[in-house]
Amino acid sequence: MRPTIDQTTFGSITIAGQLFAHDVLIRPDGQVTKRKKKLSKAVYGTSHILSLAEAKQVYATGSERLIIGSGQEGNVRLSEEAEAYFKHKHCRVRVQPTPKAIQTWNTAEGAVIGLFHVTC
Repeated sequence: MRPTIDQTTFGSITIAGQLFAHDVLIRPDGQVTKRKKKLSKAVYGTSHILSLAEAKQVYATGSERLIIGSGQEGNVRLSEEAEAYFKHKHCRVRVQPTPKAIQTWNTAEGAVIGLFHVTC
């Protein structure tokens, strides 16, 4: 079951009553894990550009949609390679500032993945 995201503040996100002080990935089965942003940072020197390696780690077979919370001020974006990868997988991507992405997540239906950046 997909967990509800309660809120976010700079540096944290609260999911189903549990506070996380780091970026998170939410799988279609509801599992919440720490984002592996080192995969992108190794390529671009920042976690604000989602690399192909991270995209492959994020994607779950059968996922129809990826909701990306791009940070409190919306600084995260997809690399061209990551964008092409999700398109090839027929997985629609929506990138929004994290506070807005939470609303999108909480009303989403189907096989959805969530990636939420909690700072900038």
